[in-house]
Amino acid sequence: MIPIKDNIRTEGSAIAVWTIMALCCVVFLLQLFSGDDNARLMVAFGFIPAELLTDAVLPSDLAGPSVLATMVTYMFLHGGWLHLLGNLLFLWIFADNVEDAMGHPRFILFFVLCGIGAALAQAIPASDSLRPMIGASGGVSGVLGAYLLLYPRAEISVMVPIFIVVQVVRLPAWIVLLAWFLFQLLYSVIPDEATANIAFRAHVGGFVVGILLALWFAPRLRVWPWRYWTGRKLNAEP
Repeated sequence: MIPIKDNIRTEGSAIAVWTIMALCCVVFLLQLFSGDDNARLMVAFGFIPAELLTDAVLPSDLAGPSVLATMVTYMFLHGGWLHLLGNLLFLWIFADNVEDAMGHPRFILFFVLCGIGAALAQAIPASDSLRPMIGASGGVSGVLGAYLLLYPRAEISVMVPIFIVVQVVRLPAWIVLLAWFLFQLLYSVIPDEATANIAFRAHVGGFVVGILLALWFAPRLRVWPWRYWTGRKLNAEP
């Protein structure tokens, strides 16, 4: 299932979301124009678990900011067009509504913390890994977790392949997001060679962190969380 839109209107401008998307695009363009230096950039600014959890030290010609800083910088690097566009698509569909519920400053902090939580979820089970982790997927996963709490009854239009035909259907957000989470969870415990380069543990960790943080970062959830599961849809378009 590939989501293409939701039916929840935003009440304000998604300044933070558009800023994050723009930064991802600018950094990716810098990667493209860096040529052979792109690999060095991904090592220097990507998050390497062994740097944080062991005594591993990068060679001086590959060194970048501190490992704590790379837990943020890694989110703005991407490994290719599909990697970037996939994250931008999910941000475009889901993140504006989450920012609407949290406000601009809270959303930025929320996104960064979800990315850090995702990095730790990926790193802790593989503390000696020297493979750089890159991409906004951890923060995006946190956004999906928050959206699940905030707008579970929203309708999401998704593309579903049925044999050789792609059909667009509208499903409740809670079905789409829980199906997405279960898929990530399955691949995080049953690794596949074809998906070995995808940080599924980061997706799972970011999603869980997003749910937990949303309870604090979204004031409307602190009032009565479960009204969004049982009540009418908020700001829904017909």
